[in-house]
This record gives sequence, C-alpha cells and structure tokens, in this order.
Amino acid sequence: MKEDRYNNLVELSRKLRVNAIKMINKGGSSHVGSVLSIADILSVLYGAVLNFRSSNPKWNNRDRFILSKGHAGAGIYAALAESGFFSLEMLKDYCKNGSVFSGHVSHKNIPGIEFSTGSLGHGLPVSCGIAYAAKLDKKTHKIYCLMSDGELGEGSNWEAILFASHHKLNNLIAIIDRNKLQSLKSTEETLKLEPLTNKFESFGWSVSEVDGHSHEDLVNNLNHTKSKKPRAIIANTTKGKGVSYMENSVEWHYRTPLDNDYIQAMKELGELS
Repeated sequence: MKEDRYNNLVELSRKLRVNAIKMINKGGSSHVGSVLSIADILSVLYGAVLNFRSSNPKWNNRDRFILSKGHAGAGIYAALAESGFFSLEMLKDYCKNGSVFSGHVSHKNIPGIEFSTGSLGHGLPVSCGIAYAAKLDKKTHKIYCLMSDGELGEGSNWEAILFASHHKLNNLIAIIDRNKLQSLKSTEETLKLEPLTNKFESFGWSVSEVDGHSHEDLVNNLNHTKSKKPRAIIANTTKGKGVSYMENSVEWHYRTPLDNDYIQAMKELGELS
C-alpha cells in the first residue's frame, strides 16, 4: 500500500510536468523551469497532504494553499485540474486572449485559487494574515505557502517571518523552492541567502531541510504538524527537473519549449516514444 501511494505521487508529478509543458508550449509563455522544480511538491500537497474538497472549493475547513511564486502558475492550474476542481480540457486555453488562466496566478473565476500572486514578496505576508485570522477564530486548518528562494531577497518576507514568529503561527507552513537560480543568475550571486536554515531559526521558526524531489521526504515533513512555531521547509530542488536540457539552466526561466525542444521534453517525460 505504501509503495502504491508513492507510485501514484510519482505519476501525478509526471502528469503535472507534462500538462505544464503542453500549456506553456500552446500558450507561448514562459517560466517552465520554475514549474518543473515544484512539480513534486505540488504532487505531494494535492495528492497526500492538503485537506480540501474539489466539489466545494470554498469549504470552510479546507487547508489554504498560496503559491507565492505566481510565475509558476501553470503548475498549480495543472494540479487543480488533476485534483478535479475543473476539467483538464480547460487547460488548453492557458495564456490565450480571454482565458481565465493567466501566466501569473489569478484567483478570478478559478476554483481552488485562494489569492492572485506574481508580485514576489506578497504570498507569505498574506499567508501570515490568513493564519493569524484562523488563530483568532480558533480554526484548525493549516496554511501552506510555497515560495521561490529568489523572493527571499524581498524585505516584506522577512517582516512576515518576524510577524509569524511573534504571533506563534504554528498553523503556517512555508515551503521554499530552493533551486538556487533566479531569472538571470544564481541566488547566491544575486543576493546571498546562506546560511538560510540558520536565518529562519534565528527568527524563531522551526526548520527542516529536505530533498524537494523525494515524495517520501516531502510527505513525512509536510504531514508533521506538531510544532509550537511556524514551520519552514527548505526543499532542495533542481530548476527544470525532469527534462535533461532544462535542468539547472537559467535560460529556461523565460524560454518556451517549441518544436524539437518540445518533442524532446515529451519523450523524456514518457509522453512520446
């Protein structure tokens, strides 16, 4: 049973990657590398962790999930479609004129999206507000916020990190997609983040560092909720994970997989022979 569970998560991750690449290819959009690095995290969240009802997206006791790195919107749209919030067929309209599926995450008319993101540095502060409100209302649901590592250069995040610790928001889990690349170069060249674990701990958070592509590591850490502090999960990932020529490549932050690039990606993901 345990093996079947993880096999299902591996297959869901593959589907998320395939769907996202198809969407980005048809929509002529970008940020494919950013989507691929979080596919396993999204798979575990929607396949094994989050408490939700796709038939009732506004169910009051649902866990709240905010994708702070809103430029990876194709990934969350794919995860919601695979989870039954809307049909996979609808994803074909991604980034087309008049579509509800914009390149950066929008909550307008999309069931399952809690908050529009894309201006980096907003997701965690908003998540803190939602978590604080839940505490005041004595609610038991969790708030999960998936962030990029690059956005930790934003001062608003460190204010939010202080706020969460001060108010003991142990219902808040921040997941950092630590792929170590930003739009033009590495995070450490842009604005050094290390030692990142020590920084979060010094701000009063409980911190775990995991393999962001290990479904078992992610399940075990994301389902561990016994903490008196807000929790940060630093998920070490590879930008472009799953497609060899995209992995650890800065250029696939903005490029669109077309023609032979698209065909090669589909082959590597087992969608074409």
